[in-house]
Amino acid sequence: MTKRSPFRYFKTSPSIIRLAVMLYIRLPNSLRNAEDLLHERRIEISHETVRHWWNRFGPMFASEIRGKRVEAMRACRHWRWHLDEVDVRINGEMNYLWRAVDHEGEVLESVVTKTRDRKAALKSSGNR
Repeated sequence: MTKRSPFRYFKTSPSIIRLAVMLYIRLPNSLRNAEDLLHERRIEISHETVRHWWNRFGPMFASEIRGKRVEAMRACRHWRWHLDEVDVRINGEMNYLWRAVDHEGEVLESVVTKTRDRKAALKSSGNR
């Protein structure tokens, strides 16, 4: 089964959507500054459209960037990660939050379990 494109209902091309969101996220810009930068490239888009695209596609772009960064770091032989365990109370119940964190402090994966099971946490983070 083929995976549907998240851009399928938008008239604007995916490259312009990606450019608009990246201009807003990666640079210290406001929505209106991103709109002005796009206007300089002869792309007429409202700042509200950039905000809508950021809300819709921002998490997807962030996960892509994070995934590429993790793959690049795994290729590096000095890349290290460790597993953190934290007791958290959710709705009055004690749970365990497991986080896989790399040496730069980037959270790679997180899992919440009701029981203290290290093997399950390691398995769900994709590392054994």
